[in-house]
Amino acid sequence: MSATDEKVQASGDSTTPSIDATKDTDVQETELAAVERQGFDASATKTLIRKIDWALIPFLALLYLLSFLDRTNIGNARLAGLEKALGMNTDPWALDYNIALSVFFPWYVAAEIPSNLAMKRFRPSIWIPSIMIAWGVICTLMGLVHNYAGLLACRMALGLAEGGLFPGITYYITLWYKRHECGFRMAIFFSAATAAGAFGGLLARGIMEMGGVGGKDAWAWIFILEGIATLAIAIAAFFIMNDYPDTAKFLNSDEKAEVLRRLTEDRSALADEFDIKYFWHAIQDWKIWVHMFITIGVYTPLYSYSLFLPTIVKNMGFTNDKTSQLMTVPPYVVACICCIAGGYFADKQGTRGIYMIFFNCVAILGFILLIASDHNGVKYAGTFLAAMGIYPNVPQGVAWNGNNIGGSTKRGVGIAMHVGFGNLGGAISGFLYRTKDAPMFYPGHGTLIATETMSTILCIIMTLYLRRENRRRDLEYKPPSEYTEEEKLLEREKGDNATFFRYTV
Repeated sequence: MSATDEKVQASGDSTTPSIDATKDTDVQETELAAVERQGFDASATKTLIRKIDWALIPFLALLYLLSFLDRTNIGNARLAGLEKALGMNTDPWALDYNIALSVFFPWYVAAEIPSNLAMKRFRPSIWIPSIMIAWGVICTLMGLVHNYAGLLACRMALGLAEGGLFPGITYYITLWYKRHECGFRMAIFFSAATAAGAFGGLLARGIMEMGGVGGKDAWAWIFILEGIATLAIAIAAFFIMNDYPDTAKFLNSDEKAEVLRRLTEDRSALADEFDIKYFWHAIQDWKIWVHMFITIGVYTPLYSYSLFLPTIVKNMGFTNDKTSQLMTVPPYVVACICCIAGGYFADKQGTRGIYMIFFNCVAILGFILLIASDHNGVKYAGTFLAAMGIYPNVPQGVAWNGNNIGGSTKRGVGIAMHVGFGNLGGAISGFLYRTKDAPMFYPGHGTLIATETMSTILCIIMTLYLRRENRRRDLEYKPPSEYTEEEKLLEREKGDNATFFRYTV
């Protein structure tokens, strides 16, 4: 007996209607079919979603923690003597360190769209662990370089290898959850970035005690040990990761069918197959381009903060490098809480724009405190507000964009465009905090106030447009729930331009 049949028999009281045995067979079958189309009841659905959550999200968060740790650990390695050991120019006007940061990002961006297309074509459980092995090897090799040229080569290769993870995982999440369930999961997944910031500082503080072991400096051990950790998890990922709901090992047949039913209901039977025309649909969608500029306004502060927080804190008077490492931890802890809370409440209310506007304003306030005060306590408080505003808007933004892209392939490309363009902010961020601008860093803080302001204005414009467009469709077309499957199939290739599609505002 199927799970649906059992629920039909067992719940004559609640959300699942019962079948009257006194009716003739045809009527009973019709009613049973209607019940089955409704899927699991509320309790069973909640249990199913929690089962998926525990099977996917913690491990995905671990993967992103390793990714963010391996790209930003150069900031901790700097405090552990990286520049001196590699003969980098540390003159206040020199840009050697800034260039080493920035060369990562063009390669990172270049990998994102091809990687998402490749993951759509191949299996996530093969593609994601493979790129992890690549960047784990590269991170380990960064601890073995002997000169500045070797560091630059490793940073470029690391960007190329890591580029597919964040857009790939965010797209992967949309293959399992309904639109208004994705934001919270993406927030938990991305909160690993804040954990990486906190954990990275603590880990670097411990690893600095290994200076001289095996003839290697402390900065080298930071790269080597964190790279080896990535390799170990990558190997495990080949066996742990699931591909899609219909092939998931941890779901039974009824659960697989229910997940697919929910996704079909939520995505309104829009096109799911791989076809290059949906790539061009994404390229031509102006809304995705607006989200790209919203994103670069957030990601530039994101990378500036994560790469330079140890330097900013050190210039507040914490001259001891080990103390500076530890002082970077608390802001990330608070940011992690805000990231998860923001995702939860945005999903619960089914809205995104107003949350992004709010968090952008919090970040702007934080950078104002950093740029306007010469009191170290106020400036340190500014680092908290900056983190509280920046980090929640990364998963919020990608969920908002992904929610409003109809069709699987177009959504995969659109998310990659969104994340890829945003990550160009990393290339910009590498040059914002220069040694000669210490300790106030006016150009850096001022630029980030400007990018956050741009993002806020675009979020307001997008929110107003989407609300107006939803109202127009409500007036001109019938409610989405009244469309038949045949009517939806006629518009399946239109994506979010289908008349039954409504935007998340």
